[in-house]
Amino acid sequence: MIYITGDTHRDFRRVEFLCREFTITADDVLVILGDAGINFFGDPQDASLKSELAQLPLTLLCIHGNHEMRPEKIKGYEEARHFGGVVYRQALYPNLLFAKCGETYELAGKKCLVLGGAYSVDKFDRLKMNPPCWWEDEQPSDEIKKHAEAQLTEENWTVDYVFSHTCPLSDTPYEDLIFSPKSQMFIDKSTEEWLESIKNKLTYTKWYCGHFHINKPRDKMQFLYKDIILMER
Repeated sequence: MIYITGDTHRDFRRVEFLCREFTITADDVLVILGDAGINFFGDPQDASLKSELAQLPLTLLCIHGNHEMRPEKIKGYEEARHFGGVVYRQALYPNLLFAKCGETYELAGKKCLVLGGAYSVDKFDRLKMNPPCWWEDEQPSDEIKKHAEAQLTEENWTVDYVFSHTCPLSDTPYEDLIFSPKSQMFIDKSTEEWLESIKNKLTYTKWYCGHFHINKPRDKMQFLYKDIILMER
């Protein structure tokens, strides 16, 4: 089974509940739509959390968010092939997989595109932390964007599903944001603008994203936060 949920921010109680209440195996996959928070501090706190998650009887596939380090920048992560695409993993935690931004994966017979990253509205608060927990590569680079577009060209710009952290600009759920409309003027929306350009060229069935801390369907878009749902088949 392929399950999907939104940002966990290091709180995996709902994942533990899923494993406790249902028959779950390592063949089952939970996609976390960014901000899993597994690589957040870059110190033993992360290793302790990973050791706990390694005991879960399922596989996690984590999309890159804006509240975590990129695994490719962390010592000990190596590239591996899973689900027909490249992921990052550490040998000690084989069930904790981190998607490479721009890759397409085959999940339950469905072609799934991964587009991670977003801008942090809490950037300056996190820079004040000790140590600072904000990373300048939180949004997709030009290299990542080129990789994603090259992958899509190979797929004839057709996939079944998209997994992203933030959403295309036109799908922004302004009515659900805790920030005032005026404050949106000061937010870098370059990632959302790029996703909008992808959306306008792409043929797809469903788009899943996190980031906004809401559970809400809207046309072909599904916003997820604490809900865990099954991927449509």
